[in-house]
Amino acid sequence: MFTGLVEALGHVVALDPLPGGAGLRLVVRAPRLAADTAVGDSIAVNGCCLTATQREGDTVAFDAVPETLARTNLGQLTVGAAVNLERPLRLSDRLGGHLVQGHVDAVGRVQTVRPEGNSIRLAIAAPETVRRYLVPKGSIAVDGVSLTIAAVTPDGFEVVIIPHTAAVTTLGRVRPGDAVNLETDVIGKYVERLLGPYAPLSGAGSPREELTPDDRSGPPAAV
Repeated sequence: MFTGLVEALGHVVALDPLPGGAGLRLVVRAPRLAADTAVGDSIAVNGCCLTATQREGDTVAFDAVPETLARTNLGQLTVGAAVNLERPLRLSDRLGGHLVQGHVDAVGRVQTVRPEGNSIRLAIAAPETVRRYLVPKGSIAVDGVSLTIAAVTPDGFEVVIIPHTAAVTTLGRVRPGDAVNLETDVIGKYVERLLGPYAPLSGAGSPREELTPDDRSGPPAAV
C-alpha cells in the first residue's frame, strides 16, 4: 500500500527483454532509495507496484511481465526517462496522500497543459472504466502521484499541479499526448462492488424496478 507521495525521481538506465518473451527488465538509477532497498521489496514505479529483483550500487532492477506492460505506460519508457518512485507505507507513517494500491486501472492521455498562476492545470482523457469513479474534489493517482480532481470533464478530468509537485515528480514535464498511469480511489471500487446486488434493475424495454428486501442476495439486515 502506498500514499501517492513520491519519494524520489529515478532514471531508467536499461530496458532488457526477459528470455522467452516473459516481459522486460527495467533498471532504474535511484541513489536515494537504492541503499535502503533489498531484493524482494516493493516499490511503486510511476504508480505501478513492482518487486525489486536485483540491486547493484545505486540501481534497482524490476521485472515487468507482459500484463504489466500492456496495462501501464512502463512499456513506453526509454533509456534516460524519469520515473516516480515510492516505497510502501509503514503503519506508523502519516497518510499524507490517499490510499494507493499500486494497481494501475488504465492508461490516460494528457490533453492539455495550461499555466494557471504559478501552477499547471492538466486535462487528462480517461477510459470509461476510470471515469465512473471520478468525483470532483476526490482523489486519483496519476503516474503514482496523489492528486485532487479539480474538475470532471466529459472524457476525463482535470488536476492542478502545484510548483513543488511539478519540481519533484514527472508531472512537471508532461506534454499533450503523453501516456500516464491512472489509479482511482479504491474505496469507490469496493462501495460499487458491495452495493451491486442492491442496485435497481434496469434493462432495454423493461421498466425500472426496485429490489425488495427479499430479492436481495446479501445477508439479512442486523436487528
